[in-house]
Amino acid sequence: MWTLQKRRSFFLILLLVTAVWAWCTTATGSDRLEYQYRRAQSSVERLLNSPRKQKYRQYWLACIDKFKAVYAAQPQGPWADDAIFMMARLYEKLYRHSFSKKDKQEALDYYKRLIKRFPKSRNVSRARSGLARLAPRRSTTRKATASTPPVKKGVTKPKGLTQVRAEHQKKRPQSGKALARVTDLRVWSNPDYTRVVVDVDQEVPFTYRLLKKDPTIGKPQRLYIDLDRACLDARVRPVVPIGDDLLSNARAAQHAPATVRVVLDIKSIEKFKIFSLKNPFRVVLDVNGVRKRTKRKTVKKPVVPKPGQDIPKGALAKQLALGVKRVVIDPGHGGKDPGALGYYKSILEKNVTLEVSRRLARKIREELGIEAILTRNRDRFLSLEERTALANTKNADLFLSIHANASKNHRCRGVETYFLNLATDNDAIMVAARENATSAKNISDLETILNDLMKNAKISESSRLAADVQRGVTRHLRKRFKYIRDNGVKQAPFYVLLGAEMPCVLIEIAFISNPSECRRLNTAVYQETLVEGIVAGIRDYIEEINPTALKRSVPGIQARNL
Repeated sequence: MWTLQKRRSFFLILLLVTAVWAWCTTATGSDRLEYQYRRAQSSVERLLNSPRKQKYRQYWLACIDKFKAVYAAQPQGPWADDAIFMMARLYEKLYRHSFSKKDKQEALDYYKRLIKRFPKSRNVSRARSGLARLAPRRSTTRKATASTPPVKKGVTKPKGLTQVRAEHQKKRPQSGKALARVTDLRVWSNPDYTRVVVDVDQEVPFTYRLLKKDPTIGKPQRLYIDLDRACLDARVRPVVPIGDDLLSNARAAQHAPATVRVVLDIKSIEKFKIFSLKNPFRVVLDVNGVRKRTKRKTVKKPVVPKPGQDIPKGALAKQLALGVKRVVIDPGHGGKDPGALGYYKSILEKNVTLEVSRRLARKIREELGIEAILTRNRDRFLSLEERTALANTKNADLFLSIHANASKNHRCRGVETYFLNLATDNDAIMVAARENATSAKNISDLETILNDLMKNAKISESSRLAADVQRGVTRHLRKRFKYIRDNGVKQAPFYVLLGAEMPCVLIEIAFISNPSECRRLNTAVYQETLVEGIVAGIRDYIEEINPTALKRSVPGIQARNL
């Protein structure tokens, strides 16, 4: 027989357990939804890589159902608009195989639903392009003639920007493929370097040309790029002021019915690079100028203590920093891009890389006396080209990108360091494809770009830095942990390193898909030991490029700091 007091205790415990369960469900619901969305994306990639599966309707519907489940779980959640867009896109691709009007109508309905329910979504422009591809072509000649007011002979009315764009829309070539849409113009700059990125919602061919200054018409030196089979979105600003020592502004306009021209008005220029990136497609323009000569500041001679004298605090750090004064650390992924999913689902690559990067920045400042800057110090999304632009605009001496590796084979383990170059093996190609968030097929396109940029890339310095960091990391980890595998220094084409003006490396700190390494990545001991190894590698690199830095110190200092 239960007494009244026992019954009350039982119900109180039951209520407490129910509350805790509800709280845990709410706290982890977002992570589970994110994991569910990534699983759906993986199934789509497998489908698109298998021509045999694409012939069968059930595989397409299975992928669509997975995105439906994501949308149904949280119709107003952070992944709802992406799920709707993927459903529409899959139905559109299915329609290209089945030619079923039902599939076409489903795609149209989902595109319209996305535009109506999420007007501020980044997928809206792509949804409009999808509608343009699927909507039936209608003749607008009669309507345009009827609505056009009569124009008096001999009178020319000036055309506004809206009218010009409307005319270009009417003059579009009636081809089977809709024009791509230029959606944004982004700029990063400092007095010596400027990066301009042109965002396009689908891949288009482009050409560019550097024009000389023409004083007769008051035109400065200009660099323009023409995007073929493209139109300018109405929301793009026609003029983006820059106002640095290189460029005055960037201008975008509809140059021809199917050509968008982006013009950079140049003040001074030494060299420039232009290349394209995919998923989504964008064109990147890097402009470098001649650095202005400044008066040399008087540099105090390093303090060398006499035998038996105490070492001044910070003297060694100042000597070490003679060759490297600023390091930019890039925590991989972030925000809506979680990176690789850990063996334990609550561990995400974006969180691990951020914590390791914070520890690394603090250790570099304390032990080397070098300025350390993070590209992101919280959970936010940064595009790959933006990360490199931040390193360039900060005039960094070194650029380190921190990532965690992953593989379908959970037994894969180890640490490896990459520098920017052509890939030499299939494993490097797959790692680059994953970090670039693209398919392995696109790596061949990126290698073509790299062939044009090799003359300006700091490959030898980057390979030396990669070797020093890899050696330092494995040496320190093996002191405290067992089964540390040294996967060595490798080379591969990474978007995040492309266009960097300084020695740069990408460090894969462990395999987050391996059970033991995933567990280690989430511990402070492993992270601290890891960053100690990276700092040791940076110290070795500084000593190589500036051999006299440590020789000026008294005997015994070098041994204490290695």
